[in-house]
This record gives sequence, structure tokens and C-alpha cells, in this order.
Amino acid sequence: MKSYIIFDLDGTLLNTIDDLATATNHALESLGYPRHGLWVYPTMVGNGVRKLIERALPAEARNDESIVKRMLAEFRAYYDEHLCDATTPYRGISELLNELTARGINLAVTSNKYESAVQRLIKHFFPSANFRAVLGHVDGLPAKPDPSIVFKALGLCPTPKADTLYIGDSGVDMETARRACIESAGVSWGFRSVLELRQAYANHIVSTPDQILDLIIDSGKI
Repeated sequence: MKSYIIFDLDGTLLNTIDDLATATNHALESLGYPRHGLWVYPTMVGNGVRKLIERALPAEARNDESIVKRMLAEFRAYYDEHLCDATTPYRGISELLNELTARGINLAVTSNKYESAVQRLIKHFFPSANFRAVLGHVDGLPAKPDPSIVFKALGLCPTPKADTLYIGDSGVDMETARRACIESAGVSWGFRSVLELRQAYANHIVSTPDQILDLIIDSGKI
């Protein structure tokens, strides 16, 4: 029986790609670097904002710590003001979270996005959902696929791993779940391909939020 569902955020619960891309392009332009088309950004995200910045910068600038720090500062200043401009929940996600909450299922978010932004987004879009842990990246701590953030979520809502399901949209998420020894479900509507999810050994692939509930119910997990 699954009683704790841990979600990734970007590409899983929320379509954040336009706001992430716009903030990154703003930072690039502020430092005099060329912008990227929005369609490029799904391949850049998933490993945290610092890695996004490094991937967006020209190759010759990626290893210059002073440039990366300036880019990060410009990104965060802009993103903190605009993180909800174009971001929306994926269709059916709000209904899924409401249904899981009504059934008494505990929820968590573990994201590679910096924690203050994660908490603001969850509070804005899903204020009534039963989130027991809302966690993002903290400077000095390892990012996913290191499973430490999942272990922290488990500590905040003590639950056997066998009763926990991890849901995400990328190979990073599936590897995180595998390292944490937790069952995983990859979603097809996010920023990465189903092939990537399969290659990362996702235990399940779902193509709609309804299938997440079906997966839990059909397998006798609630």
C-alpha cells in the first residue's frame, strides 16, 4: 500500500519551461551573451539552476566562476519576480492532487530548483494539497540524482520505502528513485522523452495524471 507520493516539480506538476527560459535569456542578455530559442530549454533543465546557467552560457564562459555567479544573480532576481508569469499546472494535476489529498495520501515535492522558488510555486498553485514536505536545492548540498533530498522527505513524513512512490519526468528523477530504492513512475508530458525514462529504468510510464491514480488503485496501493 502506497501512502506517500513524492513528486518532482518542473515538468511533472508544473510546466515552468517558458519562465525558466525567459529568466535565463534575461540573464544572458544582461551579460551580453546571445539568447536561446525557447525550444532549446527542455534539454537544458533538470539538474538545477546552476547547471542550466552553465549549459546556456557559451562554452568559453562556462568555467569562469565569476561569470556563472553573475548569471545566477541575474537569473534569480528576474525569476523571483516572474516565476508565475507563464507557468501553469499540467492538465489534470490539480484534480489528481485534490483526489490524493481526499484519500489521505501524503504528498511531497523534491526539486533541483532552489528551495524558496519551489515553496512559492507550491503555495501559489496547490495551496490545499496535502504536502508534507516541499523541498528544493540548498547550496552546499548535493542535487538529484543524489537521493539525499528524498531521504529528507522521508524523514519529514516517516514512511517505509515500500509504501512510497516517486514520480518525475526525467532520467535524473528515475535515477534518483532507483538510488533511493523507491518505486518510480515516469510521466510522458514533461521535458524529456519516454525513451529517456525507459533507459533510466522507470518502473512505470504514465501519459496522463489519471493514470497515476489508476496505477495506485489497480495495484492495490491505497
